[in-house]
Amino acid sequence: MKLLRLEFKRRGLDRVVLHFDEGEPLDLAFVIVERRQLGVGDEIDLKTLRSLEEDDRKWLVRQAALNLLSYRARGRTELGQRLRKKGHAPALVLQCLDTLEEQGLLDDTAFASGFTRGRLTHRPRGSRRIIQELRAKGIHLEVAQDAVQQVMEDEEVTDVTLARRAAAAWVDRQGQETIVALSVTAPPEARQRARRRLTGFLARRGFSSDALVHGIETAQQLAHARAEEFPA
Repeated sequence: MKLLRLEFKRRGLDRVVLHFDEGEPLDLAFVIVERRQLGVGDEIDLKTLRSLEEDDRKWLVRQAALNLLSYRARGRTELGQRLRKKGHAPALVLQCLDTLEEQGLLDDTAFASGFTRGRLTHRPRGSRRIIQELRAKGIHLEVAQDAVQQVMEDEEVTDVTLARRAAAAWVDRQGQETIVALSVTAPPEARQRARRRLTGFLARRGFSSDALVHGIETAQQLAHARAEEFPA
C-alpha cells in the first residue's frame, strides 16, 4: 500500500490519520509517525502495518499510565489494575510497567515512603495500620515494613507520639459534652462512655495497646484543661 495523505485529527496534533491507496485509514499517535519517519509516497506492507498498530497500542497504554500517575503516585500493582480495567492488554500493561520502572517513573519503595509521610502528616495512625493500607494497594510486605520504619525514624516519631497526636486532634473535634465527660472530674459512667469512643477511634487507626494508653492519657489531660474553660 502507498501512503497518500496524513491528516491531523481536529482535537490536537498528538494523533494523525494515515490514508492509503487501498484499505482502511490508520489512526496513529503522531510520535510513532515521526519515529518511523513516515511520509507521503512511502510503501507500507502488511507486516509494517501490524507493527505500527502494535506500537500505537503500546503508546496508548503508556499515555494512560502517565495520566494516572499525573493525578497521584501509585504502586505498580494498583497502576496495573487500573490499566487493565481500562481495557489494555495484560501483556502490554506488564511491558509498560517494566519500562516505567526502568525509567524511574514507577517505584514501589518511593510510593510507600511518600504514602507513609502523608499519613503521618495529615492523618496520624499506627504503623500497623499504614502497613495494612500499603498491602491493600499491592505493596509487598517487606517493602511496606521497611518504608514505614525508615520514614518513622526520619521523622523521629513512634506509635506512641502518633497516638498522642491523633488523640489530641480527636479532642479538638469534640463538643463540650464529650470534653467534659472525658475529663478526670466527670462521673465514672460518662467518662467510660467517652473513653470507649476514643478507644474505638484510636483502635481503628491501628494503634497498639501501649500506644492507646498514652493516647487516652493525652486526651484526658487536654479534656480536663478544656473543661475548666466551660462555665459550671
